[in-house]
Amino acid sequence: MNDDLSWMLDSALEIPGALHAVLISADGLLMARTRDIDKDNADRVAAAMSGVQSLSRSLGFFCDNPTQRWQQTLVEFDGGWVFLISAGDGAYLGVSALPDVDMQDITFRMQQLVGQLGKFLAAPPREDIGLRR
Repeated sequence: MNDDLSWMLDSALEIPGALHAVLISADGLLMARTRDIDKDNADRVAAAMSGVQSLSRSLGFFCDNPTQRWQQTLVEFDGGWVFLISAGDGAYLGVSALPDVDMQDITFRMQQLVGQLGKFLAAPPREDIGLRR
């Protein structure tokens, strides 16, 4: 995990009603988290969000264009929301929020955050780095 990015994620929590934020790689690895969520839960969230974005991307055809790029997924629960957006090549930003959060404010802040993090958010797929002889 990159603790250097965690302080940047905290800015997403400045929106009233925002709860937690995580930065994940496409293969489900936790890259950074806000201080208010422990590592074990953040790891669980990262793995689940990786699956959510993968499923979401596969639905582009449902909008009558199979080549559409996935941009964002929003999941609603009785007690809140989970926002998931693309955050660079192979990276995703997830934020949870209370039911009364201003959805426009939180998505705007997430986009700002992605822009600020820029190059740090590129997370190329893992490669086999086994010993070579």
